[in-house]
Amino acid sequence: MDGKENRTPQAEIARILVDFLEVAVTSVVFLKGVYPNGAFERRRYMNVVVHRAKHPQLNEYIHSAVYGLLPFISKGLVDRVAVIFFGDGDVAVERFVFKINVNDSYSSKVEQSQLEFSLRSFLIKLPVSEPLTKVLPRNCRWEITGYFRCLPEGSTSKDADMWVPTDAKHWQQPPQITPIKSMSSEPLGLQLYLEQPSLSEPKN
Repeated sequence: MDGKENRTPQAEIARILVDFLEVAVTSVVFLKGVYPNGAFERRRYMNVVVHRAKHPQLNEYIHSAVYGLLPFISKGLVDRVAVIFFGDGDVAVERFVFKINVNDSYSSKVEQSQLEFSLRSFLIKLPVSEPLTKVLPRNCRWEITGYFRCLPEGSTSKDADMWVPTDAKHWQQPPQITPIKSMSSEPLGLQLYLEQPSLSEPKN
């Protein structure tokens, strides 16, 4: 049986992180008002009131996308996870970026309560970051994108098949970056920041 006691520290960190990311991504989507408030229900996670998608397909998309990253996060292959909102012409309007650094040399016992306490602060900070964000166009769409440090090896090809190259258009100028929250601990470093088009970005 593959119990908790048999996991490597990195696998345990990854498990805690993807649990958090599922809630955090849902919180971002709720924050942006892409769907009516009635599409979500209030839940408590890490002793913080958060929102969970009620629609099965929306809930499953977020869950499967985030948990699909689990084996890659545990191997240190994932650099960033982004929630990207698009306007006309498939051009990004805004990106919420989670930059991940799992310590691959960490060998001590993972203190879940301490790690969750640090991650909890991101869920508290997210709702008050709304004034920093842009108003989305009416016909916007969004997606979850994983940025890999390197391509997964063949041994994980089954998991890798879930992830396909994105056809999203990149901004021509470096984006404007607004930090929202960061944490740095021995087992895990995490940054959350907002990316928006530069003022000099061409409009078309």
